[in-house]
Amino acid sequence: MESIQEKVTIWHNPRCSKSRNAATLLEEKGIEAEVVKYLETPPTKEEIREVLKMLGISARELMRIKEEIYRELGLKEVEDEEKLIEAMAEYPKLIERPIVIKDGKAAIGRPIEKIVELLNA
Repeated sequence: MESIQEKVTIWHNPRCSKSRNAATLLEEKGIEAEVVKYLETPPTKEEIREVLKMLGISARELMRIKEEIYRELGLKEVEDEEKLIEAMAEYPKLIERPIVIKDGKAAIGRPIEKIVELLNA
């Protein structure tokens, strides 16, 4: 009996080497993932909340804290999860990448082994 392929999604930034490595990994495994270029099509606050739940992490843990916009917005001092989520929705460059989503679970591809674990689960 043929296995039905699960839906796999990747939040991808083609300019990021880690993100390109993750996309290549999916391709090599024969997985046709839905590619979301999240800088062009930013996720909604609700989508970010869902991914945070799947990852089991806080909003700050999903943020690229070395980005200039992080400092410009003074986010280091912000404790409110909702405000951090709003910042990521408005400035998607703040979102860590790549994120691969499969079967209601997600992994950030840093290191890429986390994606391999997710795909093999």
